[in-house]
Amino acid sequence: MNHALRQAMANAKMTEAHLAEACEVDVKTVGRWITEPNRVPHARHRWAACEALGEEEAALWPSAVRSAVTTGPDREIVQVFPYRSAAPASLWKSLVTKTQSELVFAGYTNYFLWLEQANLASALRRKAGGGCRVRFLIGDPDSPVTAAREAEEGVPLTLSTRIAVTLNELEKLRDVSGIEGRFETGHVNLSVFRFDDEMIVTPILARRVGHDSPMMHLRRKQADGMFDRFAAHVEELWSRGRDIREAEQHAPT
Repeated sequence: MNHALRQAMANAKMTEAHLAEACEVDVKTVGRWITEPNRVPHARHRWAACEALGEEEAALWPSAVRSAVTTGPDREIVQVFPYRSAAPASLWKSLVTKTQSELVFAGYTNYFLWLEQANLASALRRKAGGGCRVRFLIGDPDSPVTAAREAEEGVPLTLSTRIAVTLNELEKLRDVSGIEGRFETGHVNLSVFRFDDEMIVTPILARRVGHDSPMMHLRRKQADGMFDRFAAHVEELWSRGRDIREAEQHAPT
């Protein structure tokens, strides 16, 4: 029996029917969650239950949490680095080279890519020519969010200057179909780079630039896992973004 779940329901004064309604599942399903301790609900149902009961997932289904955060080649977290600059440039090159269908660069500036990856533009041309979709989600240089982050970083090479470098490089690729770019600001503190079913994630720390922030190398191994959640985050921002070429057409001259 899942005693932790039963106790959490008692503390919250929730019946099986109440919890089933909150999680949008059958009441018999909730009964099995309680009576079968090895049964782990689908991720979205766990999160709904935790929200309804005011409990942490680790308390109700600790095995699910251990599975999600364990590192290694058979788990979603392949490797971690305390600084993005500590990751070898060969890792990025390898990921780009292996990608066949989906390349997403959702760093706020993506500036470092053009410096650290030799002939990146040529590689992107080849990928797009082979049918790979290439997308850049870039911070809006004219946004107050960008100005505020610039003030916080306080470095000579400003955020808007680094964004301008990427825009200049993308302008050289304007003739390549399959390479897209949009402006957004929702990723100012979180960079996500997708290479098919692999991903680099960098949470940007306060007063730190990207290369000075920690980095995770993820590989998709489960539905609704860390990879899928970060991917969904990027897709949401992409859906809200402004096409950089349309923005250029409407810029004052």
